[in-house]
Amino acid sequence: MSTREVPTRGLLYLRRRQIIRGILATTAFGITSKLVGCSSSPEGSSAGGGDEKPLVIGFLYVGAKDDFGFNQAHAEGAAAIAKLPGVKIVEQANVPETTEAQEAMRNMIEQDGATVLFPTSFGYFDPHILKIAEEFPEVQFFHYGALYQEGKHPKNIGSYFADVDEGQYVAGRVAAATSKKGKLGFVAAKPITPVLRNLNSFMLGALSVKPDIKMQVIFTGDWSLPVKEAEATNSLADQGVDVVSMHVDSPKVVIETAEKRGIFSSGFHTVQSSLAPKGYLTGAAWDFPSIYTQYVEKFKAGQTVIDDSIPHLIRGGMKEKFVKLAPYGAAVSAETQKDADDTQAKLIDGSLYVYKGEIKDNTGKTEIPAGQNLKVTDPALDKMDWLASGVIGNVGG
Repeated sequence: MSTREVPTRGLLYLRRRQIIRGILATTAFGITSKLVGCSSSPEGSSAGGGDEKPLVIGFLYVGAKDDFGFNQAHAEGAAAIAKLPGVKIVEQANVPETTEAQEAMRNMIEQDGATVLFPTSFGYFDPHILKIAEEFPEVQFFHYGALYQEGKHPKNIGSYFADVDEGQYVAGRVAAATSKKGKLGFVAAKPITPVLRNLNSFMLGALSVKPDIKMQVIFTGDWSLPVKEAEATNSLADQGVDVVSMHVDSPKVVIETAEKRGIFSSGFHTVQSSLAPKGYLTGAAWDFPSIYTQYVEKFKAGQTVIDDSIPHLIRGGMKEKFVKLAPYGAAVSAETQKDADDTQAKLIDGSLYVYKGEIKDNTGKTEIPAGQNLKVTDPALDKMDWLASGVIGNVGG
């Protein structure tokens, strides 16, 4: 989830806008498709055949579609629904969280005919989605984040979110079982609740295998700082860490650096095994092909957020196929793989909780009392501001 801004491309947008506004609509459509479009079928036709108009869905990404991270995970979901009959997608990558996001959304609606938009980055919501949603009340906007407020925001906006805690818990068990030194590392962007939930659930999984295991966390300060991410990974390796994980926009630098240093890595967002054929273990990954396919099924059934037949907030975990575990790397033993598979099954059937009390923070304070079990959807977890026992670091950075 990103709140950063990338270098703007205002000149490109300005020229594009001037061209589109100044020529015939049919020609404009062709130009727009070349600039931002990716279609599941030939232009102007439905993948299902016949004269039926396709469902046009637009995707905006704040970074590159091949970043091995957050943006690629969404793009993989878009590519999956592009294969569905009657669906056409249009995409724009490297769209900063500025008025350029508004321009991209407006163009997709007016020129490409998009009736559904998925602007994926966190910072697109306010004010950009809010403004364009008011301008186009018949278009549905779905934002990745639980920010929609009933009665405050336009009714044509929906939110969706994947609770990745279960995937991180399993990945933490794999990391602990693989670690020879009992020393884990975690490179994190910012000490905010979503990040804290991810690193804490990873640690809780590790503690369930080795109660004395430790994990050093280093906060870089932002979502995409490759130099700092490399420095943090090297620092962790220098301190004797033999498994590192992360919560940054693109895990690429951390995983490649870990591979060079000869230590194991556990990924995030999507699958990064090709970056570290020796050291990659697994990782918690978003299942956006499943998430977006579920949405398309709703759209085709005539459901909308506008009439409340689609909930304004949808969230899920492993059971709902919103989250998955990446395939195991070569370094993961058969015994550890079986344990991870069994753990997933228990999390899905509800017989195992990630947040099973008693849980203490790294200062010894009880955060979840004994006898209390919290589901990953419990609102109390959305206020998390602590680090789990065994984590070396503090929320101040």
